[in-house]
Amino acid sequence: MASLAHLFSPVAVLLALAFPASAATLEVLMHQADGSPVADAVVTLQGPAGQPTWAPKADMDQRGQRFAPHVLAVHTGTQVRFPNSDNIRHQVYSFSTAKRFELRLYEGTPAAPLLFDKPGVVVLGCNIHDWMLGYIYVTDDPRFGVSDAQGRVRLEQLPPGDYHATLWHPQLADMQPLDGGILHVPAAGLSHPVVLSLQPPSADLPPTPTPSAFGDAFNRAARETAQ
Repeated sequence: MASLAHLFSPVAVLLALAFPASAATLEVLMHQADGSPVADAVVTLQGPAGQPTWAPKADMDQRGQRFAPHVLAVHTGTQVRFPNSDNIRHQVYSFSTAKRFELRLYEGTPAAPLLFDKPGVVVLGCNIHDWMLGYIYVTDDPRFGVSDAQGRVRLEQLPPGDYHATLWHPQLADMQPLDGGILHVPAAGLSHPVVLSLQPPSADLPPTPTPSAFGDAFNRAARETAQ
């Protein structure tokens, strides 16, 4: 018969902490007062012990002269690449306190990713295309996600317990995070609706231009000149 000391060895205890017997799922449903879903909303959680793993690298692409995704959430210490999937050059920059940088005119993918080592909101722009606007939300919280087109954020493999939620969206007043309160997540999981009050999009940004034959020809000529 195995001894109690063997059954409750330090290794077994560590494995039990790393892989809890029950894991819950939290689904946060973001919408406005009129019922319309809110995409690109960030939810972060602080809660019970048992640290999740997150990707040490992430991509903020540029496609169709837009940042893709529009909102990217990463953990503090993440390396972010800025691939350019367009057939024209971009010049990405940010003046935000959490990360000031500039990537000079480029095509393809810059050789080195950028380290985002301070929590906060990083607002992205392009010096060539004024309508391009994107956001990187850098958080110290161990669990986070961004809502999809249906306003849904799904966080899985959560140890059941109480979590303190923080909410953010670029159209919140002054772009400040909101306290989402305490969420009790049982082993059976939780579906939690949230109503956000958003500001209208900024009227200062020019609209994304409609593709045209002239624009395509201009871009081709610009690329050939640069080669």
